[in-house]
Amino acid sequence: MIEHDALSATREAYDAAASTYAQLFRDSLRDSPLDRAILGAFAEAVRANGDGQVADLGCGPGHITAYLDELGLAACGVDAAPAMIKLARQAYPGLRFDVGSMTALNIADGALGGILSRWSIIHTPPQELPAILAEFHRVLAPGGHLLIGFSAGDDPSHPAQVFDHAVAPAYRWWPDHLAAMLRESGLAEVARMVREPQPTDRRQFQEIHLLARKAQGRGGDS
Repeated sequence: MIEHDALSATREAYDAAASTYAQLFRDSLRDSPLDRAILGAFAEAVRANGDGQVADLGCGPGHITAYLDELGLAACGVDAAPAMIKLARQAYPGLRFDVGSMTALNIADGALGGILSRWSIIHTPPQELPAILAEFHRVLAPGGHLLIGFSAGDDPSHPAQVFDHAVAPAYRWWPDHLAAMLRESGLAEVARMVREPQPTDRRQFQEIHLLARKAQGRGGDS
């Protein structure tokens, strides 16, 4: 299979930056109480629906996967960059990490109780995002939850806006547009967290977490 040029370029860029990235972000949750709170809410939602396995897609060096494990979830990590997976396996040898692509996950239909996609869609060209959301829907069990994090756009007339990411070309999304895309993929929004930028932040973008749920099926809740 010939991979899309954007995926190949992103993978190569993150391979090159893996060690630096790991050093910068390994302790990122320590000073982020809001992130810890939304991850905790996600963990509770997964447990309430049967406590199935959770995949951290775009896991990088594995620090968030490890936090999900600390929250009591059966968490594994997937990333397109082999160098990131190597670092994750070294840092957290008790957890499973695999090289893979969000466009074609090596996961059975309905196998997951939850998916974490934390800033992992930002490098996806807008025309390719629906296929990834459909893949998320495929691997989630009925009633399973998706927590997706991204940088917000500020112009509803331009749902996806390019921004100057340090590693690879990236996009920020108008939140309501992305929520509508989730609905079209069979994933209904449950809640969202909006974090305003701090005056010292280099990029003055809102950061968004959307929590969505796959329908239970005929006769079930959405």
